[in-house]
Amino acid sequence: MRLVLRFLEALGGFVLRRFESFGTIVLLYAETMRQLTHRPRMRHILAQMSHLGVDSLAIVCLTLLFTGVVLTLQMAHEFIKYGAQSTIGAVIAIAIGRELGPVLVGVVCAGRVGAAITAEISTMKVTEQIDALRVMAVNPVDYLIVPRMIACMIVVPILTVFGDFIGVLGGWVVAVYYSGISSYLFTNSLHMYVDAYDLTGGLIKAIFFGNVIAVLGCYYGLHSPAGAEGVGHATTRTVVASIIVIFILNALLTLILF
Repeated sequence: MRLVLRFLEALGGFVLRRFESFGTIVLLYAETMRQLTHRPRMRHILAQMSHLGVDSLAIVCLTLLFTGVVLTLQMAHEFIKYGAQSTIGAVIAIAIGRELGPVLVGVVCAGRVGAAITAEISTMKVTEQIDALRVMAVNPVDYLIVPRMIACMIVVPILTVFGDFIGVLGGWVVAVYYSGISSYLFTNSLHMYVDAYDLTGGLIKAIFFGNVIAVLGCYYGLHSPAGAEGVGHATTRTVVASIIVIFILNALLTLILF
């Protein structure tokens, strides 16, 4: 009986802590939305876009390039066997544009951008720089979180566009030079079967993913435990939580958009 009570007590404590964290995130997000009504700090936004976005371009392009290559290697043989090689370009473009592009970019940015945001803000908290902002009557949400959230909501869709293009290009190279499918069949299937919404729907997802990455990164940075160990712990929690939320949000957005 004692074991059951201890289990229920531990389970209840876990659930309460999760609800407490969720409520704090919602309040932080609401405060961030309220601060968006103020004049944006364009210099800070551009600096964050350069720091968070440009530095992530190489790994995003590399990830999507080999995703397109592997996807075509797996599919080309089967499509040729069933006489459907005239649609392989469209299938690859739709798969990358709707799902693989935004999700993989979101996961890469969760590990690269989310971790960077958390490490930076948690270090500022440990060194009491955030307290210094409050002493100078500067709102930390307006000064730290809003520029990062706007930058992520702009940068992640831009990275998704680059990733989609590189992924389809990698699929074209494999289809033409390895599987023997003509370039005309590949590109013609893009014109026939791929709609603009197949790409814009993925960009809408990317905007939400960028929002999630920025908010969770800032939340765990602001609530990181003290000390260098706490910074590393907060960074790890940011990456794990962001990836989980991205997958859940991707399923919900797919139901709504497509």
